[in-house]
Amino acid sequence: MLQVNQVTRRFGAKAAVDRISFAVDRPAFVGIIGRSGAGKSTFLRMMNRLTDASEGEILVDGRNVLALVGQEKRQWQRQCAMIFQQFNLVPRMDVCSNVLHGILNGRSLAATLFNLWSEAEITRALGILDRLGIAEQAPKRAEALSGGQQQRVAIARALMQDPKVILADEPIASLDPMNAQLVMDTLRRIHDEDGRMVIANLHTLDTARRYCDRVIGMRDGRIVFDGTPTQLTTGVARDIYGADASFNEAATSTSIEQPDRAYADAMLG
Repeated sequence: MLQVNQVTRRFGAKAAVDRISFAVDRPAFVGIIGRSGAGKSTFLRMMNRLTDASEGEILVDGRNVLALVGQEKRQWQRQCAMIFQQFNLVPRMDVCSNVLHGILNGRSLAATLFNLWSEAEITRALGILDRLGIAEQAPKRAEALSGGQQQRVAIARALMQDPKVILADEPIASLDPMNAQLVMDTLRRIHDEDGRMVIANLHTLDTARRYCDRVIGMRDGRIVFDGTPTQLTTGVARDIYGADASFNEAATSTSIEQPDRAYADAMLG
C-alpha cells in the first residue's frame, strides 16, 4: 500500500531527510519517533505534498504521489489528511464550520467564498463530531474548547475528507496526559474501525508501544530503527535519541493512573 524509496529532502547543504526507504503492506498504525530535528515532520509534509522532495518516490497503491501536480495533487491531499500539533483551527469560528473546512479542497470557489454548506454536509460533520464524543461542542467557537477537544475537532476535520491515510504530526505534544490518551485512543479507534492507515510522529516511547503496530526511529534524517513495539527497548531508544546511559524514558511518559482505555472509550462514546 505504501512504498517509500530513497526519499530525500535537502535544505541547502543539509539533508533534513536522507535517503529513507520503508514499505507498509497494509493499513497499519505506524509511529515515527526521534528527537526534534530528526526529519519526522519533514517526511510527513513531503508525503502530504506540503513540502517537495529533493529525490525519491513515495508510492501509494503504485502511484508516485511526489510526481503529482495540479488537480491530481489536490486529489491526493484530500486522500491524505494532516493533523497538526497546534490544531490549525480557526479560533473564532464555530466547531462545526471548522470540521466542514475539511472539504474545502474539493468545493467550488463560490461555495467557499459564501460559506455555503448542504444539509447533507452539515449532518455528516455533526455525525463525525458525535462519533468523537464532542457533538455538544458544535455551536461553540473553537477557541472556547480545551486543547484535547480542539485536537479531536482537528481529527473530525480530517475525517470529513474521508482520507485513505491520516498523518498526525506530534498530535499530543501540546496536551496533558489525560487529553493525550483521549486523542491517541481516538486515532487508534479510527484505525481499527475504519481500516485507515495512520502515521503519527511521536515523542513518547510509552505512547508508541501502546498504540502503534510498527515503530520507525529516525535520527539525523535517517531511519535507524524499524520494528515492532516490543523491539523498542530502552537500549534501542538510546540509540535513536543519541543518548547515553543516563537516559530515562520515564521522563517522557504520558501514562497516568486514570483514565485507562476503558474509561477513555466511555468518554469518547
